[in-house]
Amino acid sequence: MGLARERSHTRLKLAFKAILHAVFLVLAFPSAALSGFGRWRPVYTIFAHGYSLAPGVIGDYFRIAFYQCTLAKCSWLSRVSFGSFFAHPEARLGAGVYIGSYCVLGMAIVGDFTQIASGVQILSGSRQHARDGAGRISSSVKGQFVPVTIGPDCWIGAAAIVMADVGAGSTIGAGSVVTKPIPPNSVAVGNPARVIGPARSGAAETPAS
Repeated sequence: MGLARERSHTRLKLAFKAILHAVFLVLAFPSAALSGFGRWRPVYTIFAHGYSLAPGVIGDYFRIAFYQCTLAKCSWLSRVSFGSFFAHPEARLGAGVYIGSYCVLGMAIVGDFTQIASGVQILSGSRQHARDGAGRISSSVKGQFVPVTIGPDCWIGAAAIVMADVGAGSTIGAGSVVTKPIPPNSVAVGNPARVIGPARSGAAETPAS
């Protein structure tokens, strides 16, 4: 009886969230349309920055609604917290993803149920600024932007910087800098991040995460 009541409560909660999402989808649609649904980059950036500063639950719903209209893929069952934004509309966001506050995400592909702590940066690769023959740094227009994939069921610790792929089920410690691909089901820490062992099922995250 208790299990049936819990399932009924879960269904009602999900239905209520779906209704709220539909309302915010309507509210966010004009700004998405003005940005060409992500194709007009300068306008997209203005609204992405603006929505990142919307506070509380209202901001969470606005951000997901806007990104569902503008990103290459975005599940409405995910959450993007205050101060966080996607710099590139080519990004893809799976279902059940949590993104903490003040994160900056480039051409990220984030798998289902991955958790990203606050202050994380996911760059569009590691070669965004090239040098010319005289050694001067060129603008980002001439850089190489590539997608960085974070697999499903990953945990990315606070203030980590990720510029290479992270395999499914992996944990990246807080403050770590990922410069090379991390294999699936690994725990990696440090600068540059190195694998220190496997991610253990049922174990709590390491203190460094």
